[in-house]
Amino acid sequence: MNAHRSQLLQLARPVYFSLLASVAAGIINTVWVARLGGPAVAAVAVATTTENVLLGIALVFGSGTTVLVAHARGARDPSAVRAAVRGGWALWALVTPLVVVGGLLGREPLARLVLGGSDGAALPLAVAYFTLSMPGMAVFFAQQLVDGILKGTGDTRTPMRLALLSNGLILALDPLLIHLHGVQGAAASTVLCRSVALGAGLVAVRRTALLRSARDTAPAEPLAVSLRRTLTTGLPMSADFTVRQTGALALVAIVARLGVTAVAAYSIAYKVMYVATMAFYAVRQAASIHTAHTRGEGRDERREIGRQAVLVSGVIGLTAAVLLAAAAPWLMAAFGAGPGVAREGVLFLRCVGPYLLLMACLIALGGVFEGSGNAPGLLRVTVLGTALQLALAYGLTGLGLPGVCLALAGATAVQCALAGVLFRRDPAQVETGVSSVRVVG
Repeated sequence: MNAHRSQLLQLARPVYFSLLASVAAGIINTVWVARLGGPAVAAVAVATTTENVLLGIALVFGSGTTVLVAHARGARDPSAVRAAVRGGWALWALVTPLVVVGGLLGREPLARLVLGGSDGAALPLAVAYFTLSMPGMAVFFAQQLVDGILKGTGDTRTPMRLALLSNGLILALDPLLIHLHGVQGAAASTVLCRSVALGAGLVAVRRTALLRSARDTAPAEPLAVSLRRTLTTGLPMSADFTVRQTGALALVAIVARLGVTAVAAYSIAYKVMYVATMAFYAVRQAASIHTAHTRGEGRDERREIGRQAVLVSGVIGLTAAVLLAAAAPWLMAAFGAGPGVAREGVLFLRCVGPYLLLMACLIALGGVFEGSGNAPGLLRVTVLGTALQLALAYGLTGLGLPGVCLALAGATAVQCALAGVLFRRDPAQVETGVSSVRVVG
């Protein structure tokens, strides 16, 4: 097997299972909260949606630190490793209080905004959830940073174990705390279990040989420089994620023009597709880590890494497209969809194959851009593609959900073409933030 492909698979597999564990825990959490009634489910959904948005902020220091640590690891430069870790923690310390305090002070307007201005029974429940979950963002953000540090060292298995620990504890504690304290019990369970996993993660960081040796060296640069480097490296990745999330929410609003049945079918089908799309993002993370590592070693092998990442993710995407098309009726039935919703969902899953394959290639290739420090170029492609996707979807809704699939595939094909043009550039012409690390005396 190709060495790059083998390394990508080795890195991506644990990341994929981490993502699966998080989704499974979220689904089961919702099942337990559902026993409290519709308003409670709505309140937790509001909190989950908000957390997904805030994850984009965490990516600034989480993913930025991953790339910088991986680059320093490749360069075998402990002082650069220490600088990268210090920069991540400094940015975490700067951003986290702003998010926590701002979230606490604005928890009621925030809940009202996400609930569409509703003053119903869900509003006080959402506010109560935020009262605990917003301080818990400090733990969530620290978790993301610890995971990012460990991934930068090439260790994706420990973050997987930490995710399994956290989500396993949530599944065990949720029934008890929800029974005792309702919606606030769900928030408390999440924060407590994440805190346990964070403690275990910090122990793992202290025991990692590369990080332990880096602690005994002077940092390669002043703290302010490290903070700025983390910010400039991670910000485009965060913005890319945020643009994609915003586009996904806007697309739901466009699908809503087709009626409630179409929205329900689309929502279920998208949840089914998570099993595949999470694999694409796992390959993306692996490609980012591997690219940064090899560039740190002084080897520019991004083209071969990119080809292998696209190959691996493309095979997954093609396999997923075939399986989803074949199993669509059973999958919709498993979600309890009624006849109308099931019919629309099956149609969507059988039309979405080309988009799934194109998205697999685009997302995987994005990891090479991130690992080489050219995430700003990828961000421009994402912004243009998302705008095109929404415009096409709006214009093709007359064709129903197949029109939405056509819009998704068309916009993603344009993004793939643009990303391919950027990818084929001479690597020497690409300015990277991670390749400019200098040791200062």
